[in-house]
Amino acid sequence: MIKKYPGSFARFYDTIYHQMRDSTDHEYFHKLVKNTKGKILEVGVGTGRLFKDSLYMGADIYGLDISEAMLDVLYKKIPDDSHFRISRQNIMDFSYDFKFDLIIAPFRVIMHLLEKEEQIKALNNVYRHLNGNGLFIFDAFIPDLNQIINGIPYKMDFEGEYESGLKIRRFVTTSPDLINQTIQVSFHLEWEEKDGLKQDDWILPMRFYFRYELEHLVERSAFEKYKILGDYEGNELNKESKDFIVICSKQNK
Repeated sequence: MIKKYPGSFARFYDTIYHQMRDSTDHEYFHKLVKNTKGKILEVGVGTGRLFKDSLYMGADIYGLDISEAMLDVLYKKIPDDSHFRISRQNIMDFSYDFKFDLIIAPFRVIMHLLEKEEQIKALNNVYRHLNGNGLFIFDAFIPDLNQIINGIPYKMDFEGEYESGLKIRRFVTTSPDLINQTIQVSFHLEWEEKDGLKQDDWILPMRFYFRYELEHLVERSAFEKYKILGDYEGNELNKESKDFIVICSKQNK
């Protein structure tokens, strides 16, 4: 079961992740979008960190997410006549009456699928929605063994202004579960309002993967061909890699 983002986290998502994430993957995914002539689907579209720019570039792009709070933020960013492109659906059972040349699931969407059955169901559903020679590209972080064993102690990992003179701070801690191969990520938000300090908490379980596990997972799915890169520059996996970039191909039959 994928956990939905609560309203407070959706509200501040852009403030936090435009600073923390854009420099990592924004250029990579937008290059993919630019090079795709047909329909594109972004799974886990969220507040539109990537989607909005792709839409304004003229891409024939659609987006889905399970979080109503996140989509409510996105709807306010795009023209009303583009709202039909967004829907609240799940990667495991989403449905369209047309197919895509490119489907992307950026920023660790696959890590929200905790069970093997969910992962295979998601991959096969994506496969069914691709045209021949279509691509499905998703990412996951490469586990840091020290953090997997010991977790991350409570710390502030973000501080910034979300409005002039009003700050938002995020604190995070992680607790690993080695047997079930998950990390429980606990977030604490504190933000300033005109009437005082507000706060909220959220706990998110994430599934971490190793290289050969990802390979076996894709090989169990309907995809005939794949490769795994080590960063968003297109380099092969190496000892310096921090991310798995998994590129799955549907062969034209």
